[in-house]
Amino acid sequence: MITPDFSQELPTTIGTAHFVGIGGSGMSGIARLFLSAGHTVTGSDRSENHNTQALRELGATVSIGHAAENLADADALIFTGALWPDNPEYLLAVERGIPVLHRSQALAWLISGQRLVAVAGAHGKTTSTGMIITALLELGADPSFVNGGVIQSIGMSAARGSGELFVVEADESDGSFLLYDTAVALVTNVDADHLDHYGSHEAFDEAFIEFAGKASELVVISSDDPGAVRVTTALRDRDAAIGRILTFGMDATADVRLHSIVAEGPVSFIVTHEGADYPATLRVPGVHNALNAAGAFAVLVGLGFDPESSLAGIAAFGGTERRFELHGTVRGVSVYDDYAHHPTEVAAALSAARSVVGTGRLIAIHQPHLYSRTRLMAGDFARVYEQLADDTIVLDVFGAREDPVPGVTGALVTERFVDPSRVSYLPDWQAAAEHAAAIAREGDIIMTLSCGDVYRIVPQVLAALGESVPTAPRV
Repeated sequence: MITPDFSQELPTTIGTAHFVGIGGSGMSGIARLFLSAGHTVTGSDRSENHNTQALRELGATVSIGHAAENLADADALIFTGALWPDNPEYLLAVERGIPVLHRSQALAWLISGQRLVAVAGAHGKTTSTGMIITALLELGADPSFVNGGVIQSIGMSAARGSGELFVVEADESDGSFLLYDTAVALVTNVDADHLDHYGSHEAFDEAFIEFAGKASELVVISSDDPGAVRVTTALRDRDAAIGRILTFGMDATADVRLHSIVAEGPVSFIVTHEGADYPATLRVPGVHNALNAAGAFAVLVGLGFDPESSLAGIAAFGGTERRFELHGTVRGVSVYDDYAHHPTEVAAALSAARSVVGTGRLIAIHQPHLYSRTRLMAGDFARVYEQLADDTIVLDVFGAREDPVPGVTGALVTERFVDPSRVSYLPDWQAAAEHAAAIAREGDIIMTLSCGDVYRIVPQVLAALGESVPTAPRV
């Protein structure tokens, strides 16, 4: 993979921007913003999808397949961490000496001079960002934004608004979240991940300390997450004059305290702020979403918005794609997909599913993401799935930006189950779909989990459910 050079000077002007991997959820959103700002946009991707089609309709030139001629006369090439160094468009850009920018550098260039709200954290940032954006739209603030997932109520992950605020989901995976000139920083949690990049838990913490420390107006940070507490302590120890810090969570010391949570179905709760109680019921399930809402609420009241109106705006959030997303129900079995790819995220997703499945069972289809994460966390994944799912099917590893590692397969997870009867390693997707359908009963939930391409198995699961012989409903 190509290692981005975050130290390079950004160009003064970009007339035509060429995006390699333009069909991805993050890249397509940034490309959309470049178009709305009046830039010429070209790009390429391996295959067609709804993003490439939508961008063409907005005026972008999109090629399917990677070839040097796709670069044409672009002034800058924009790439993601998934770009390989033998990409012909990248090689030609280097040969021509035009700027080669990581997508976060392109976004930082585009945002420059605006009042930025940046949301970071190992988990929950896409949902938290979506909640803030939805509430700001409900409040009439009309922000510009880039989110890591499509917000279902508006059908977009990015748009340019007329207001002064720009809201972004900031990616910590490669340190690129440190590029932004942030006014308000939200840190959902600091649960160590991406240690292949950072090398140690301490370095991971230090990156979040730097990210939060750069916020010029406000830091909103979890009071419950141990890593976030370490960051808060370090911020206060290093600079007593740092801008206001607002904590949120269930801890008794939180500035925005979450309590009285009812998690069955759509989650309801109360947040207490400055001595006043504000009740709410969300349209999405799970205690983790109540926590996400508390963080979003803290950002909004920190920006000066009315507390009751802010919470009502958050309650209008209906979810983002690939976050507990229902794809269909066949013979009483509901099939969901979720982006969860870290043990903590998997636990939150399965707990949310448990709150709505009632007497039904949870059948999880887990696609390990990254060889490095699978090697380091196979035991943690096994523990979470064995505790929270009734049956688990494990596929093979989705390597993404990493080369295969000998001996690292989905079997690493299944081998760590205490009860082997509750897990199956099935790298063949059709066999996995048929097995899930065969063991499912009316009232159950089948749930795919990964930030890889596991969502592509959902049609196979739905088809297998339709073809399999229904078993007796659960009593």
